[in-house]
Amino acid sequence: MDFPRNAFKAALAAGKLQIGLWSSLGSAVGAEIVGDCGFDWILFDTEHSPNEVPDLLAQLQASQKGTATAVVRPAWNDMVLVKRCLDIGAQSLLLPYVQNANEAKAAVAATRYPPDGVRGVATSSRASRYGRIPGYLQKANSEICVLVQAETRVALNELEAIAAVPGVDGVFIGPADLAASLGHIGNPQHADVQAALKDAVTRLRKVGKPAGILTANEEEARRYIEWGYLFVAVGADVGLLSKNAEALAKRFKS
Repeated sequence: MDFPRNAFKAALAAGKLQIGLWSSLGSAVGAEIVGDCGFDWILFDTEHSPNEVPDLLAQLQASQKGTATAVVRPAWNDMVLVKRCLDIGAQSLLLPYVQNANEAKAAVAATRYPPDGVRGVATSSRASRYGRIPGYLQKANSEICVLVQAETRVALNELEAIAAVPGVDGVFIGPADLAASLGHIGNPQHADVQAALKDAVTRLRKVGKPAGILTANEEEARRYIEWGYLFVAVGADVGLLSKNAEALAKRFKS
């Protein structure tokens, strides 16, 4: 049985723009639908979504034959949460609220088997196709993609140090939390926040590290891509469902 290749990680390393979608519905049916819509990656969220490991497992299974690579966001930069996501087959993780290089190192270590890290060893998990992939334990580290979130003023001050940590494949800048940290909660469009977002991607490009971001605003998304953001989530399943359902109801009820 062939070792599963991480297409998303390979694309980032090659400098290829990756267009994604945020998924917060916690639904396997929803994951199957959006996973085959043509996106390069789908983010399955557990930080701000009612998603637990059994739910994630169903979403990974439902989306695996689609166009998109699954990226999972654990609820926290925690080695136990990371281990559980990896064991059910996630190869790409987005770790929230990374403030400095030491926290980035901890994120990477949680995804690596010893001696490179502290990931616990399971010999018959879904990640290894229940023990059917020859050499999984020896090869797994190389296909894990670690993305870390820099989403505060403190994190931006440490941006180059975070990006330089070996094993960090990309840095995601969180506009909503960054806006709150900069004193503009609920207003990521504020000039100060936008300036910080542009400065962050400029600095990351200088050190050769892919930058990621999320926005549901098409004009913003295109601007961020122009600035150099490489993995860009251009919408969310919750927003697509609610806005389109509201618009449909309004057309018939007005």
